[in-house]
Amino acid sequence: MAAKTVDIGSKRLISLAPTRWARWLTDDPTVEAMDVVSGEFQWVSRANDVLIKARSQRHGAFLIANEIQFRADAEMPRRMRAYAALAEERYGLNVYPVVVNILPGGAGASTPESYHSEFMGLIAHQDYKIVNLWEVDAALVFEQQWSTLLPFVPVLRGGDSPFLLRKALALLRADEQLSEMETLLAFFSTFVLTPEEVMKIMRWDMAILRESPWYSEIVKEGLEEGLQQGLRQGRLEERAEVLMRIIERRFGTVPPELALRLRVLGAEQLYQLVDVALTAATLDMVMATLNSLPPDPHSGDFYLRRYDVKGSRG
Repeated sequence: MAAKTVDIGSKRLISLAPTRWARWLTDDPTVEAMDVVSGEFQWVSRANDVLIKARSQRHGAFLIANEIQFRADAEMPRRMRAYAALAEERYGLNVYPVVVNILPGGAGASTPESYHSEFMGLIAHQDYKIVNLWEVDAALVFEQQWSTLLPFVPVLRGGDSPFLLRKALALLRADEQLSEMETLLAFFSTFVLTPEEVMKIMRWDMAILRESPWYSEIVKEGLEEGLQQGLRQGRLEERAEVLMRIIERRFGTVPPELALRLRVLGAEQLYQLVDVALTAATLDMVMATLNSLPPDPHSGDFYLRRYDVKGSRG
């Protein structure tokens, strides 16, 4: 099946089936999504904010303020306090704020469960619901027909299998609206399966992801995570290609000499260089860091440091 250009941003994902998304978050089968309204405010506008106007038998009309994060973020409480207050003030409705974390943060980072401050005898407090997708049982997505979670199946608990990927893919392709989300499913599949396994099951083109509102965040967070996972699994050549993608995205064409060096780096060298490639201000800074890395005697780079690329002794 030919790949097609899609918008896999969070707004698009939720707007495809807002009622099913709202029922999953609220655990209320009577909730009906009335509209996906503007979450852009005069002073606050974030790419991953999605505001749903909903109605239920028990609560009447209310808003669901969604904040979808690629990784858990310890700075989220202040944002959710502002987001919920601005939404309530603008629309005059009660707000049910939710933070959805797709992947865990580094070094055990987590999102605090509420905002709370006390200053000069005054108290400000904001609760919100936190959903960590890696804690959601993948089997429930199929049992409860949570179709908007199908693209995330590979990163859910128990979702890291070719069988479930095939099942999620079949359901996405059977839904005319959700079929465009299969590229997102393919991307998350690479976190738990090898690229070769993903390609056997479905067609995937990284170029499509570059046109998505999530691409910059994928570059900063997802590719780093994918690289580190790939290093642990020994796929050095493939992960060197990913690292070159990051450098190309940030600085333009990768010089042939640099490309050669990257393809023969050892695991630890690649692991250290990815952080620099994501944050360096210039390509020269990346090169300087590469040249300063301790040589790995088991890598091809060890020999390239002794001999120049033409084969003469350096």
